[in-house]
Amino acid sequence: MPLVTIDVIKDVFTPAQKSALIDRVTEAMVSVEGEAMRTVTWVRIREFEQGDWAIGGKQLAAADIHAMAS
Repeated sequence: MPLVTIDVIKDVFTPAQKSALIDRVTEAMVSVEGEAMRTVTWVRIREFEQGDWAIGGKQLAAADIHAMAS
């Protein structure tokens, strides 16, 4: 059974966006391995507190991620 873990910073994604991530990752596994993979594909989203994630030594907050995406 595959276990897919998606690490994100808290408050970057809405509940609807997290649901979409789960659905699409599951669909990706099914597209590769077939429909039987659906019932055994586990997807989890781990949220890290703002400031607990850094790039290049700079701690990131949700606002930083939103700024990078725009």
